Amino acid sequence: MLRGICIAATAAFMAFASVTAEAKDIPAAGVTYDDVVAWLQAKGMDAKITQDGAGHKIVQTSVSGVKFGVYFFDCQGERCGSIQFAAGWPRGKILATKLNDWNRLRRWARAYFDQSEGIWLESDVDLTPGGSYELLDDNYATWKKTVENFKEFFSIQ
Repeated sequence: MLRGICIAATAAFMAFASVTAEAKDIPAAGVTYDDVVAWLQAKGMDAKITQDGAGHKIVQTSVSGVKFGVYFFDCQGERCGSIQFAAGWPRGKILATKLNDWNRLRRWARAYFDQSEGIWLESDVDLTPGGSYELLDDNYATWKKTVENFKEFFSIQ
C-alpha cells in the first residue's frame, strides 16, 4: 500500500515537473522589441515596431478593436526589464470625476488626461527577474479585459 502511494506521488511529481519545465522563461535581462513582436504574432495578432506621436520607439498592435502601444523601460542595451501597455482616446464628454471613479474602483491599470485632454489607459508589466512568457500571457489577458471594461465604463469605442 505504501509503495503504491509512493509510486503515485512520484508520478504526480513527474507530471508536475514536466508541466513546469515547459514554461518559457524570459531572459534575465528582459525582452527586445523583436521578442515582443514575435510573442504578439504568435498569439495571432498584427504587431510592428514603429514610433508614437512623440517619437518614442514602440510596438504597435490592437486588442478588442483598440490600438495600443507597448512601451519599453529599464533597458540595458536591446533588452528591457519592463514594458507598459498604453492606449489612448480623445476626451469626448468624459468628466474628471468619472475618470477618478475608474482609478478608485479598478486595480490593474490607471487612466488619466494628458496635456491635450486625451485619455490614456496604462498598465505596467515587470518582466525581471524571473519572468516567463506564461506570466506575460496572463498580464496580456488582464490588459485585454481591462480595455474592454474601460470601453464599457466610459461608453467609448
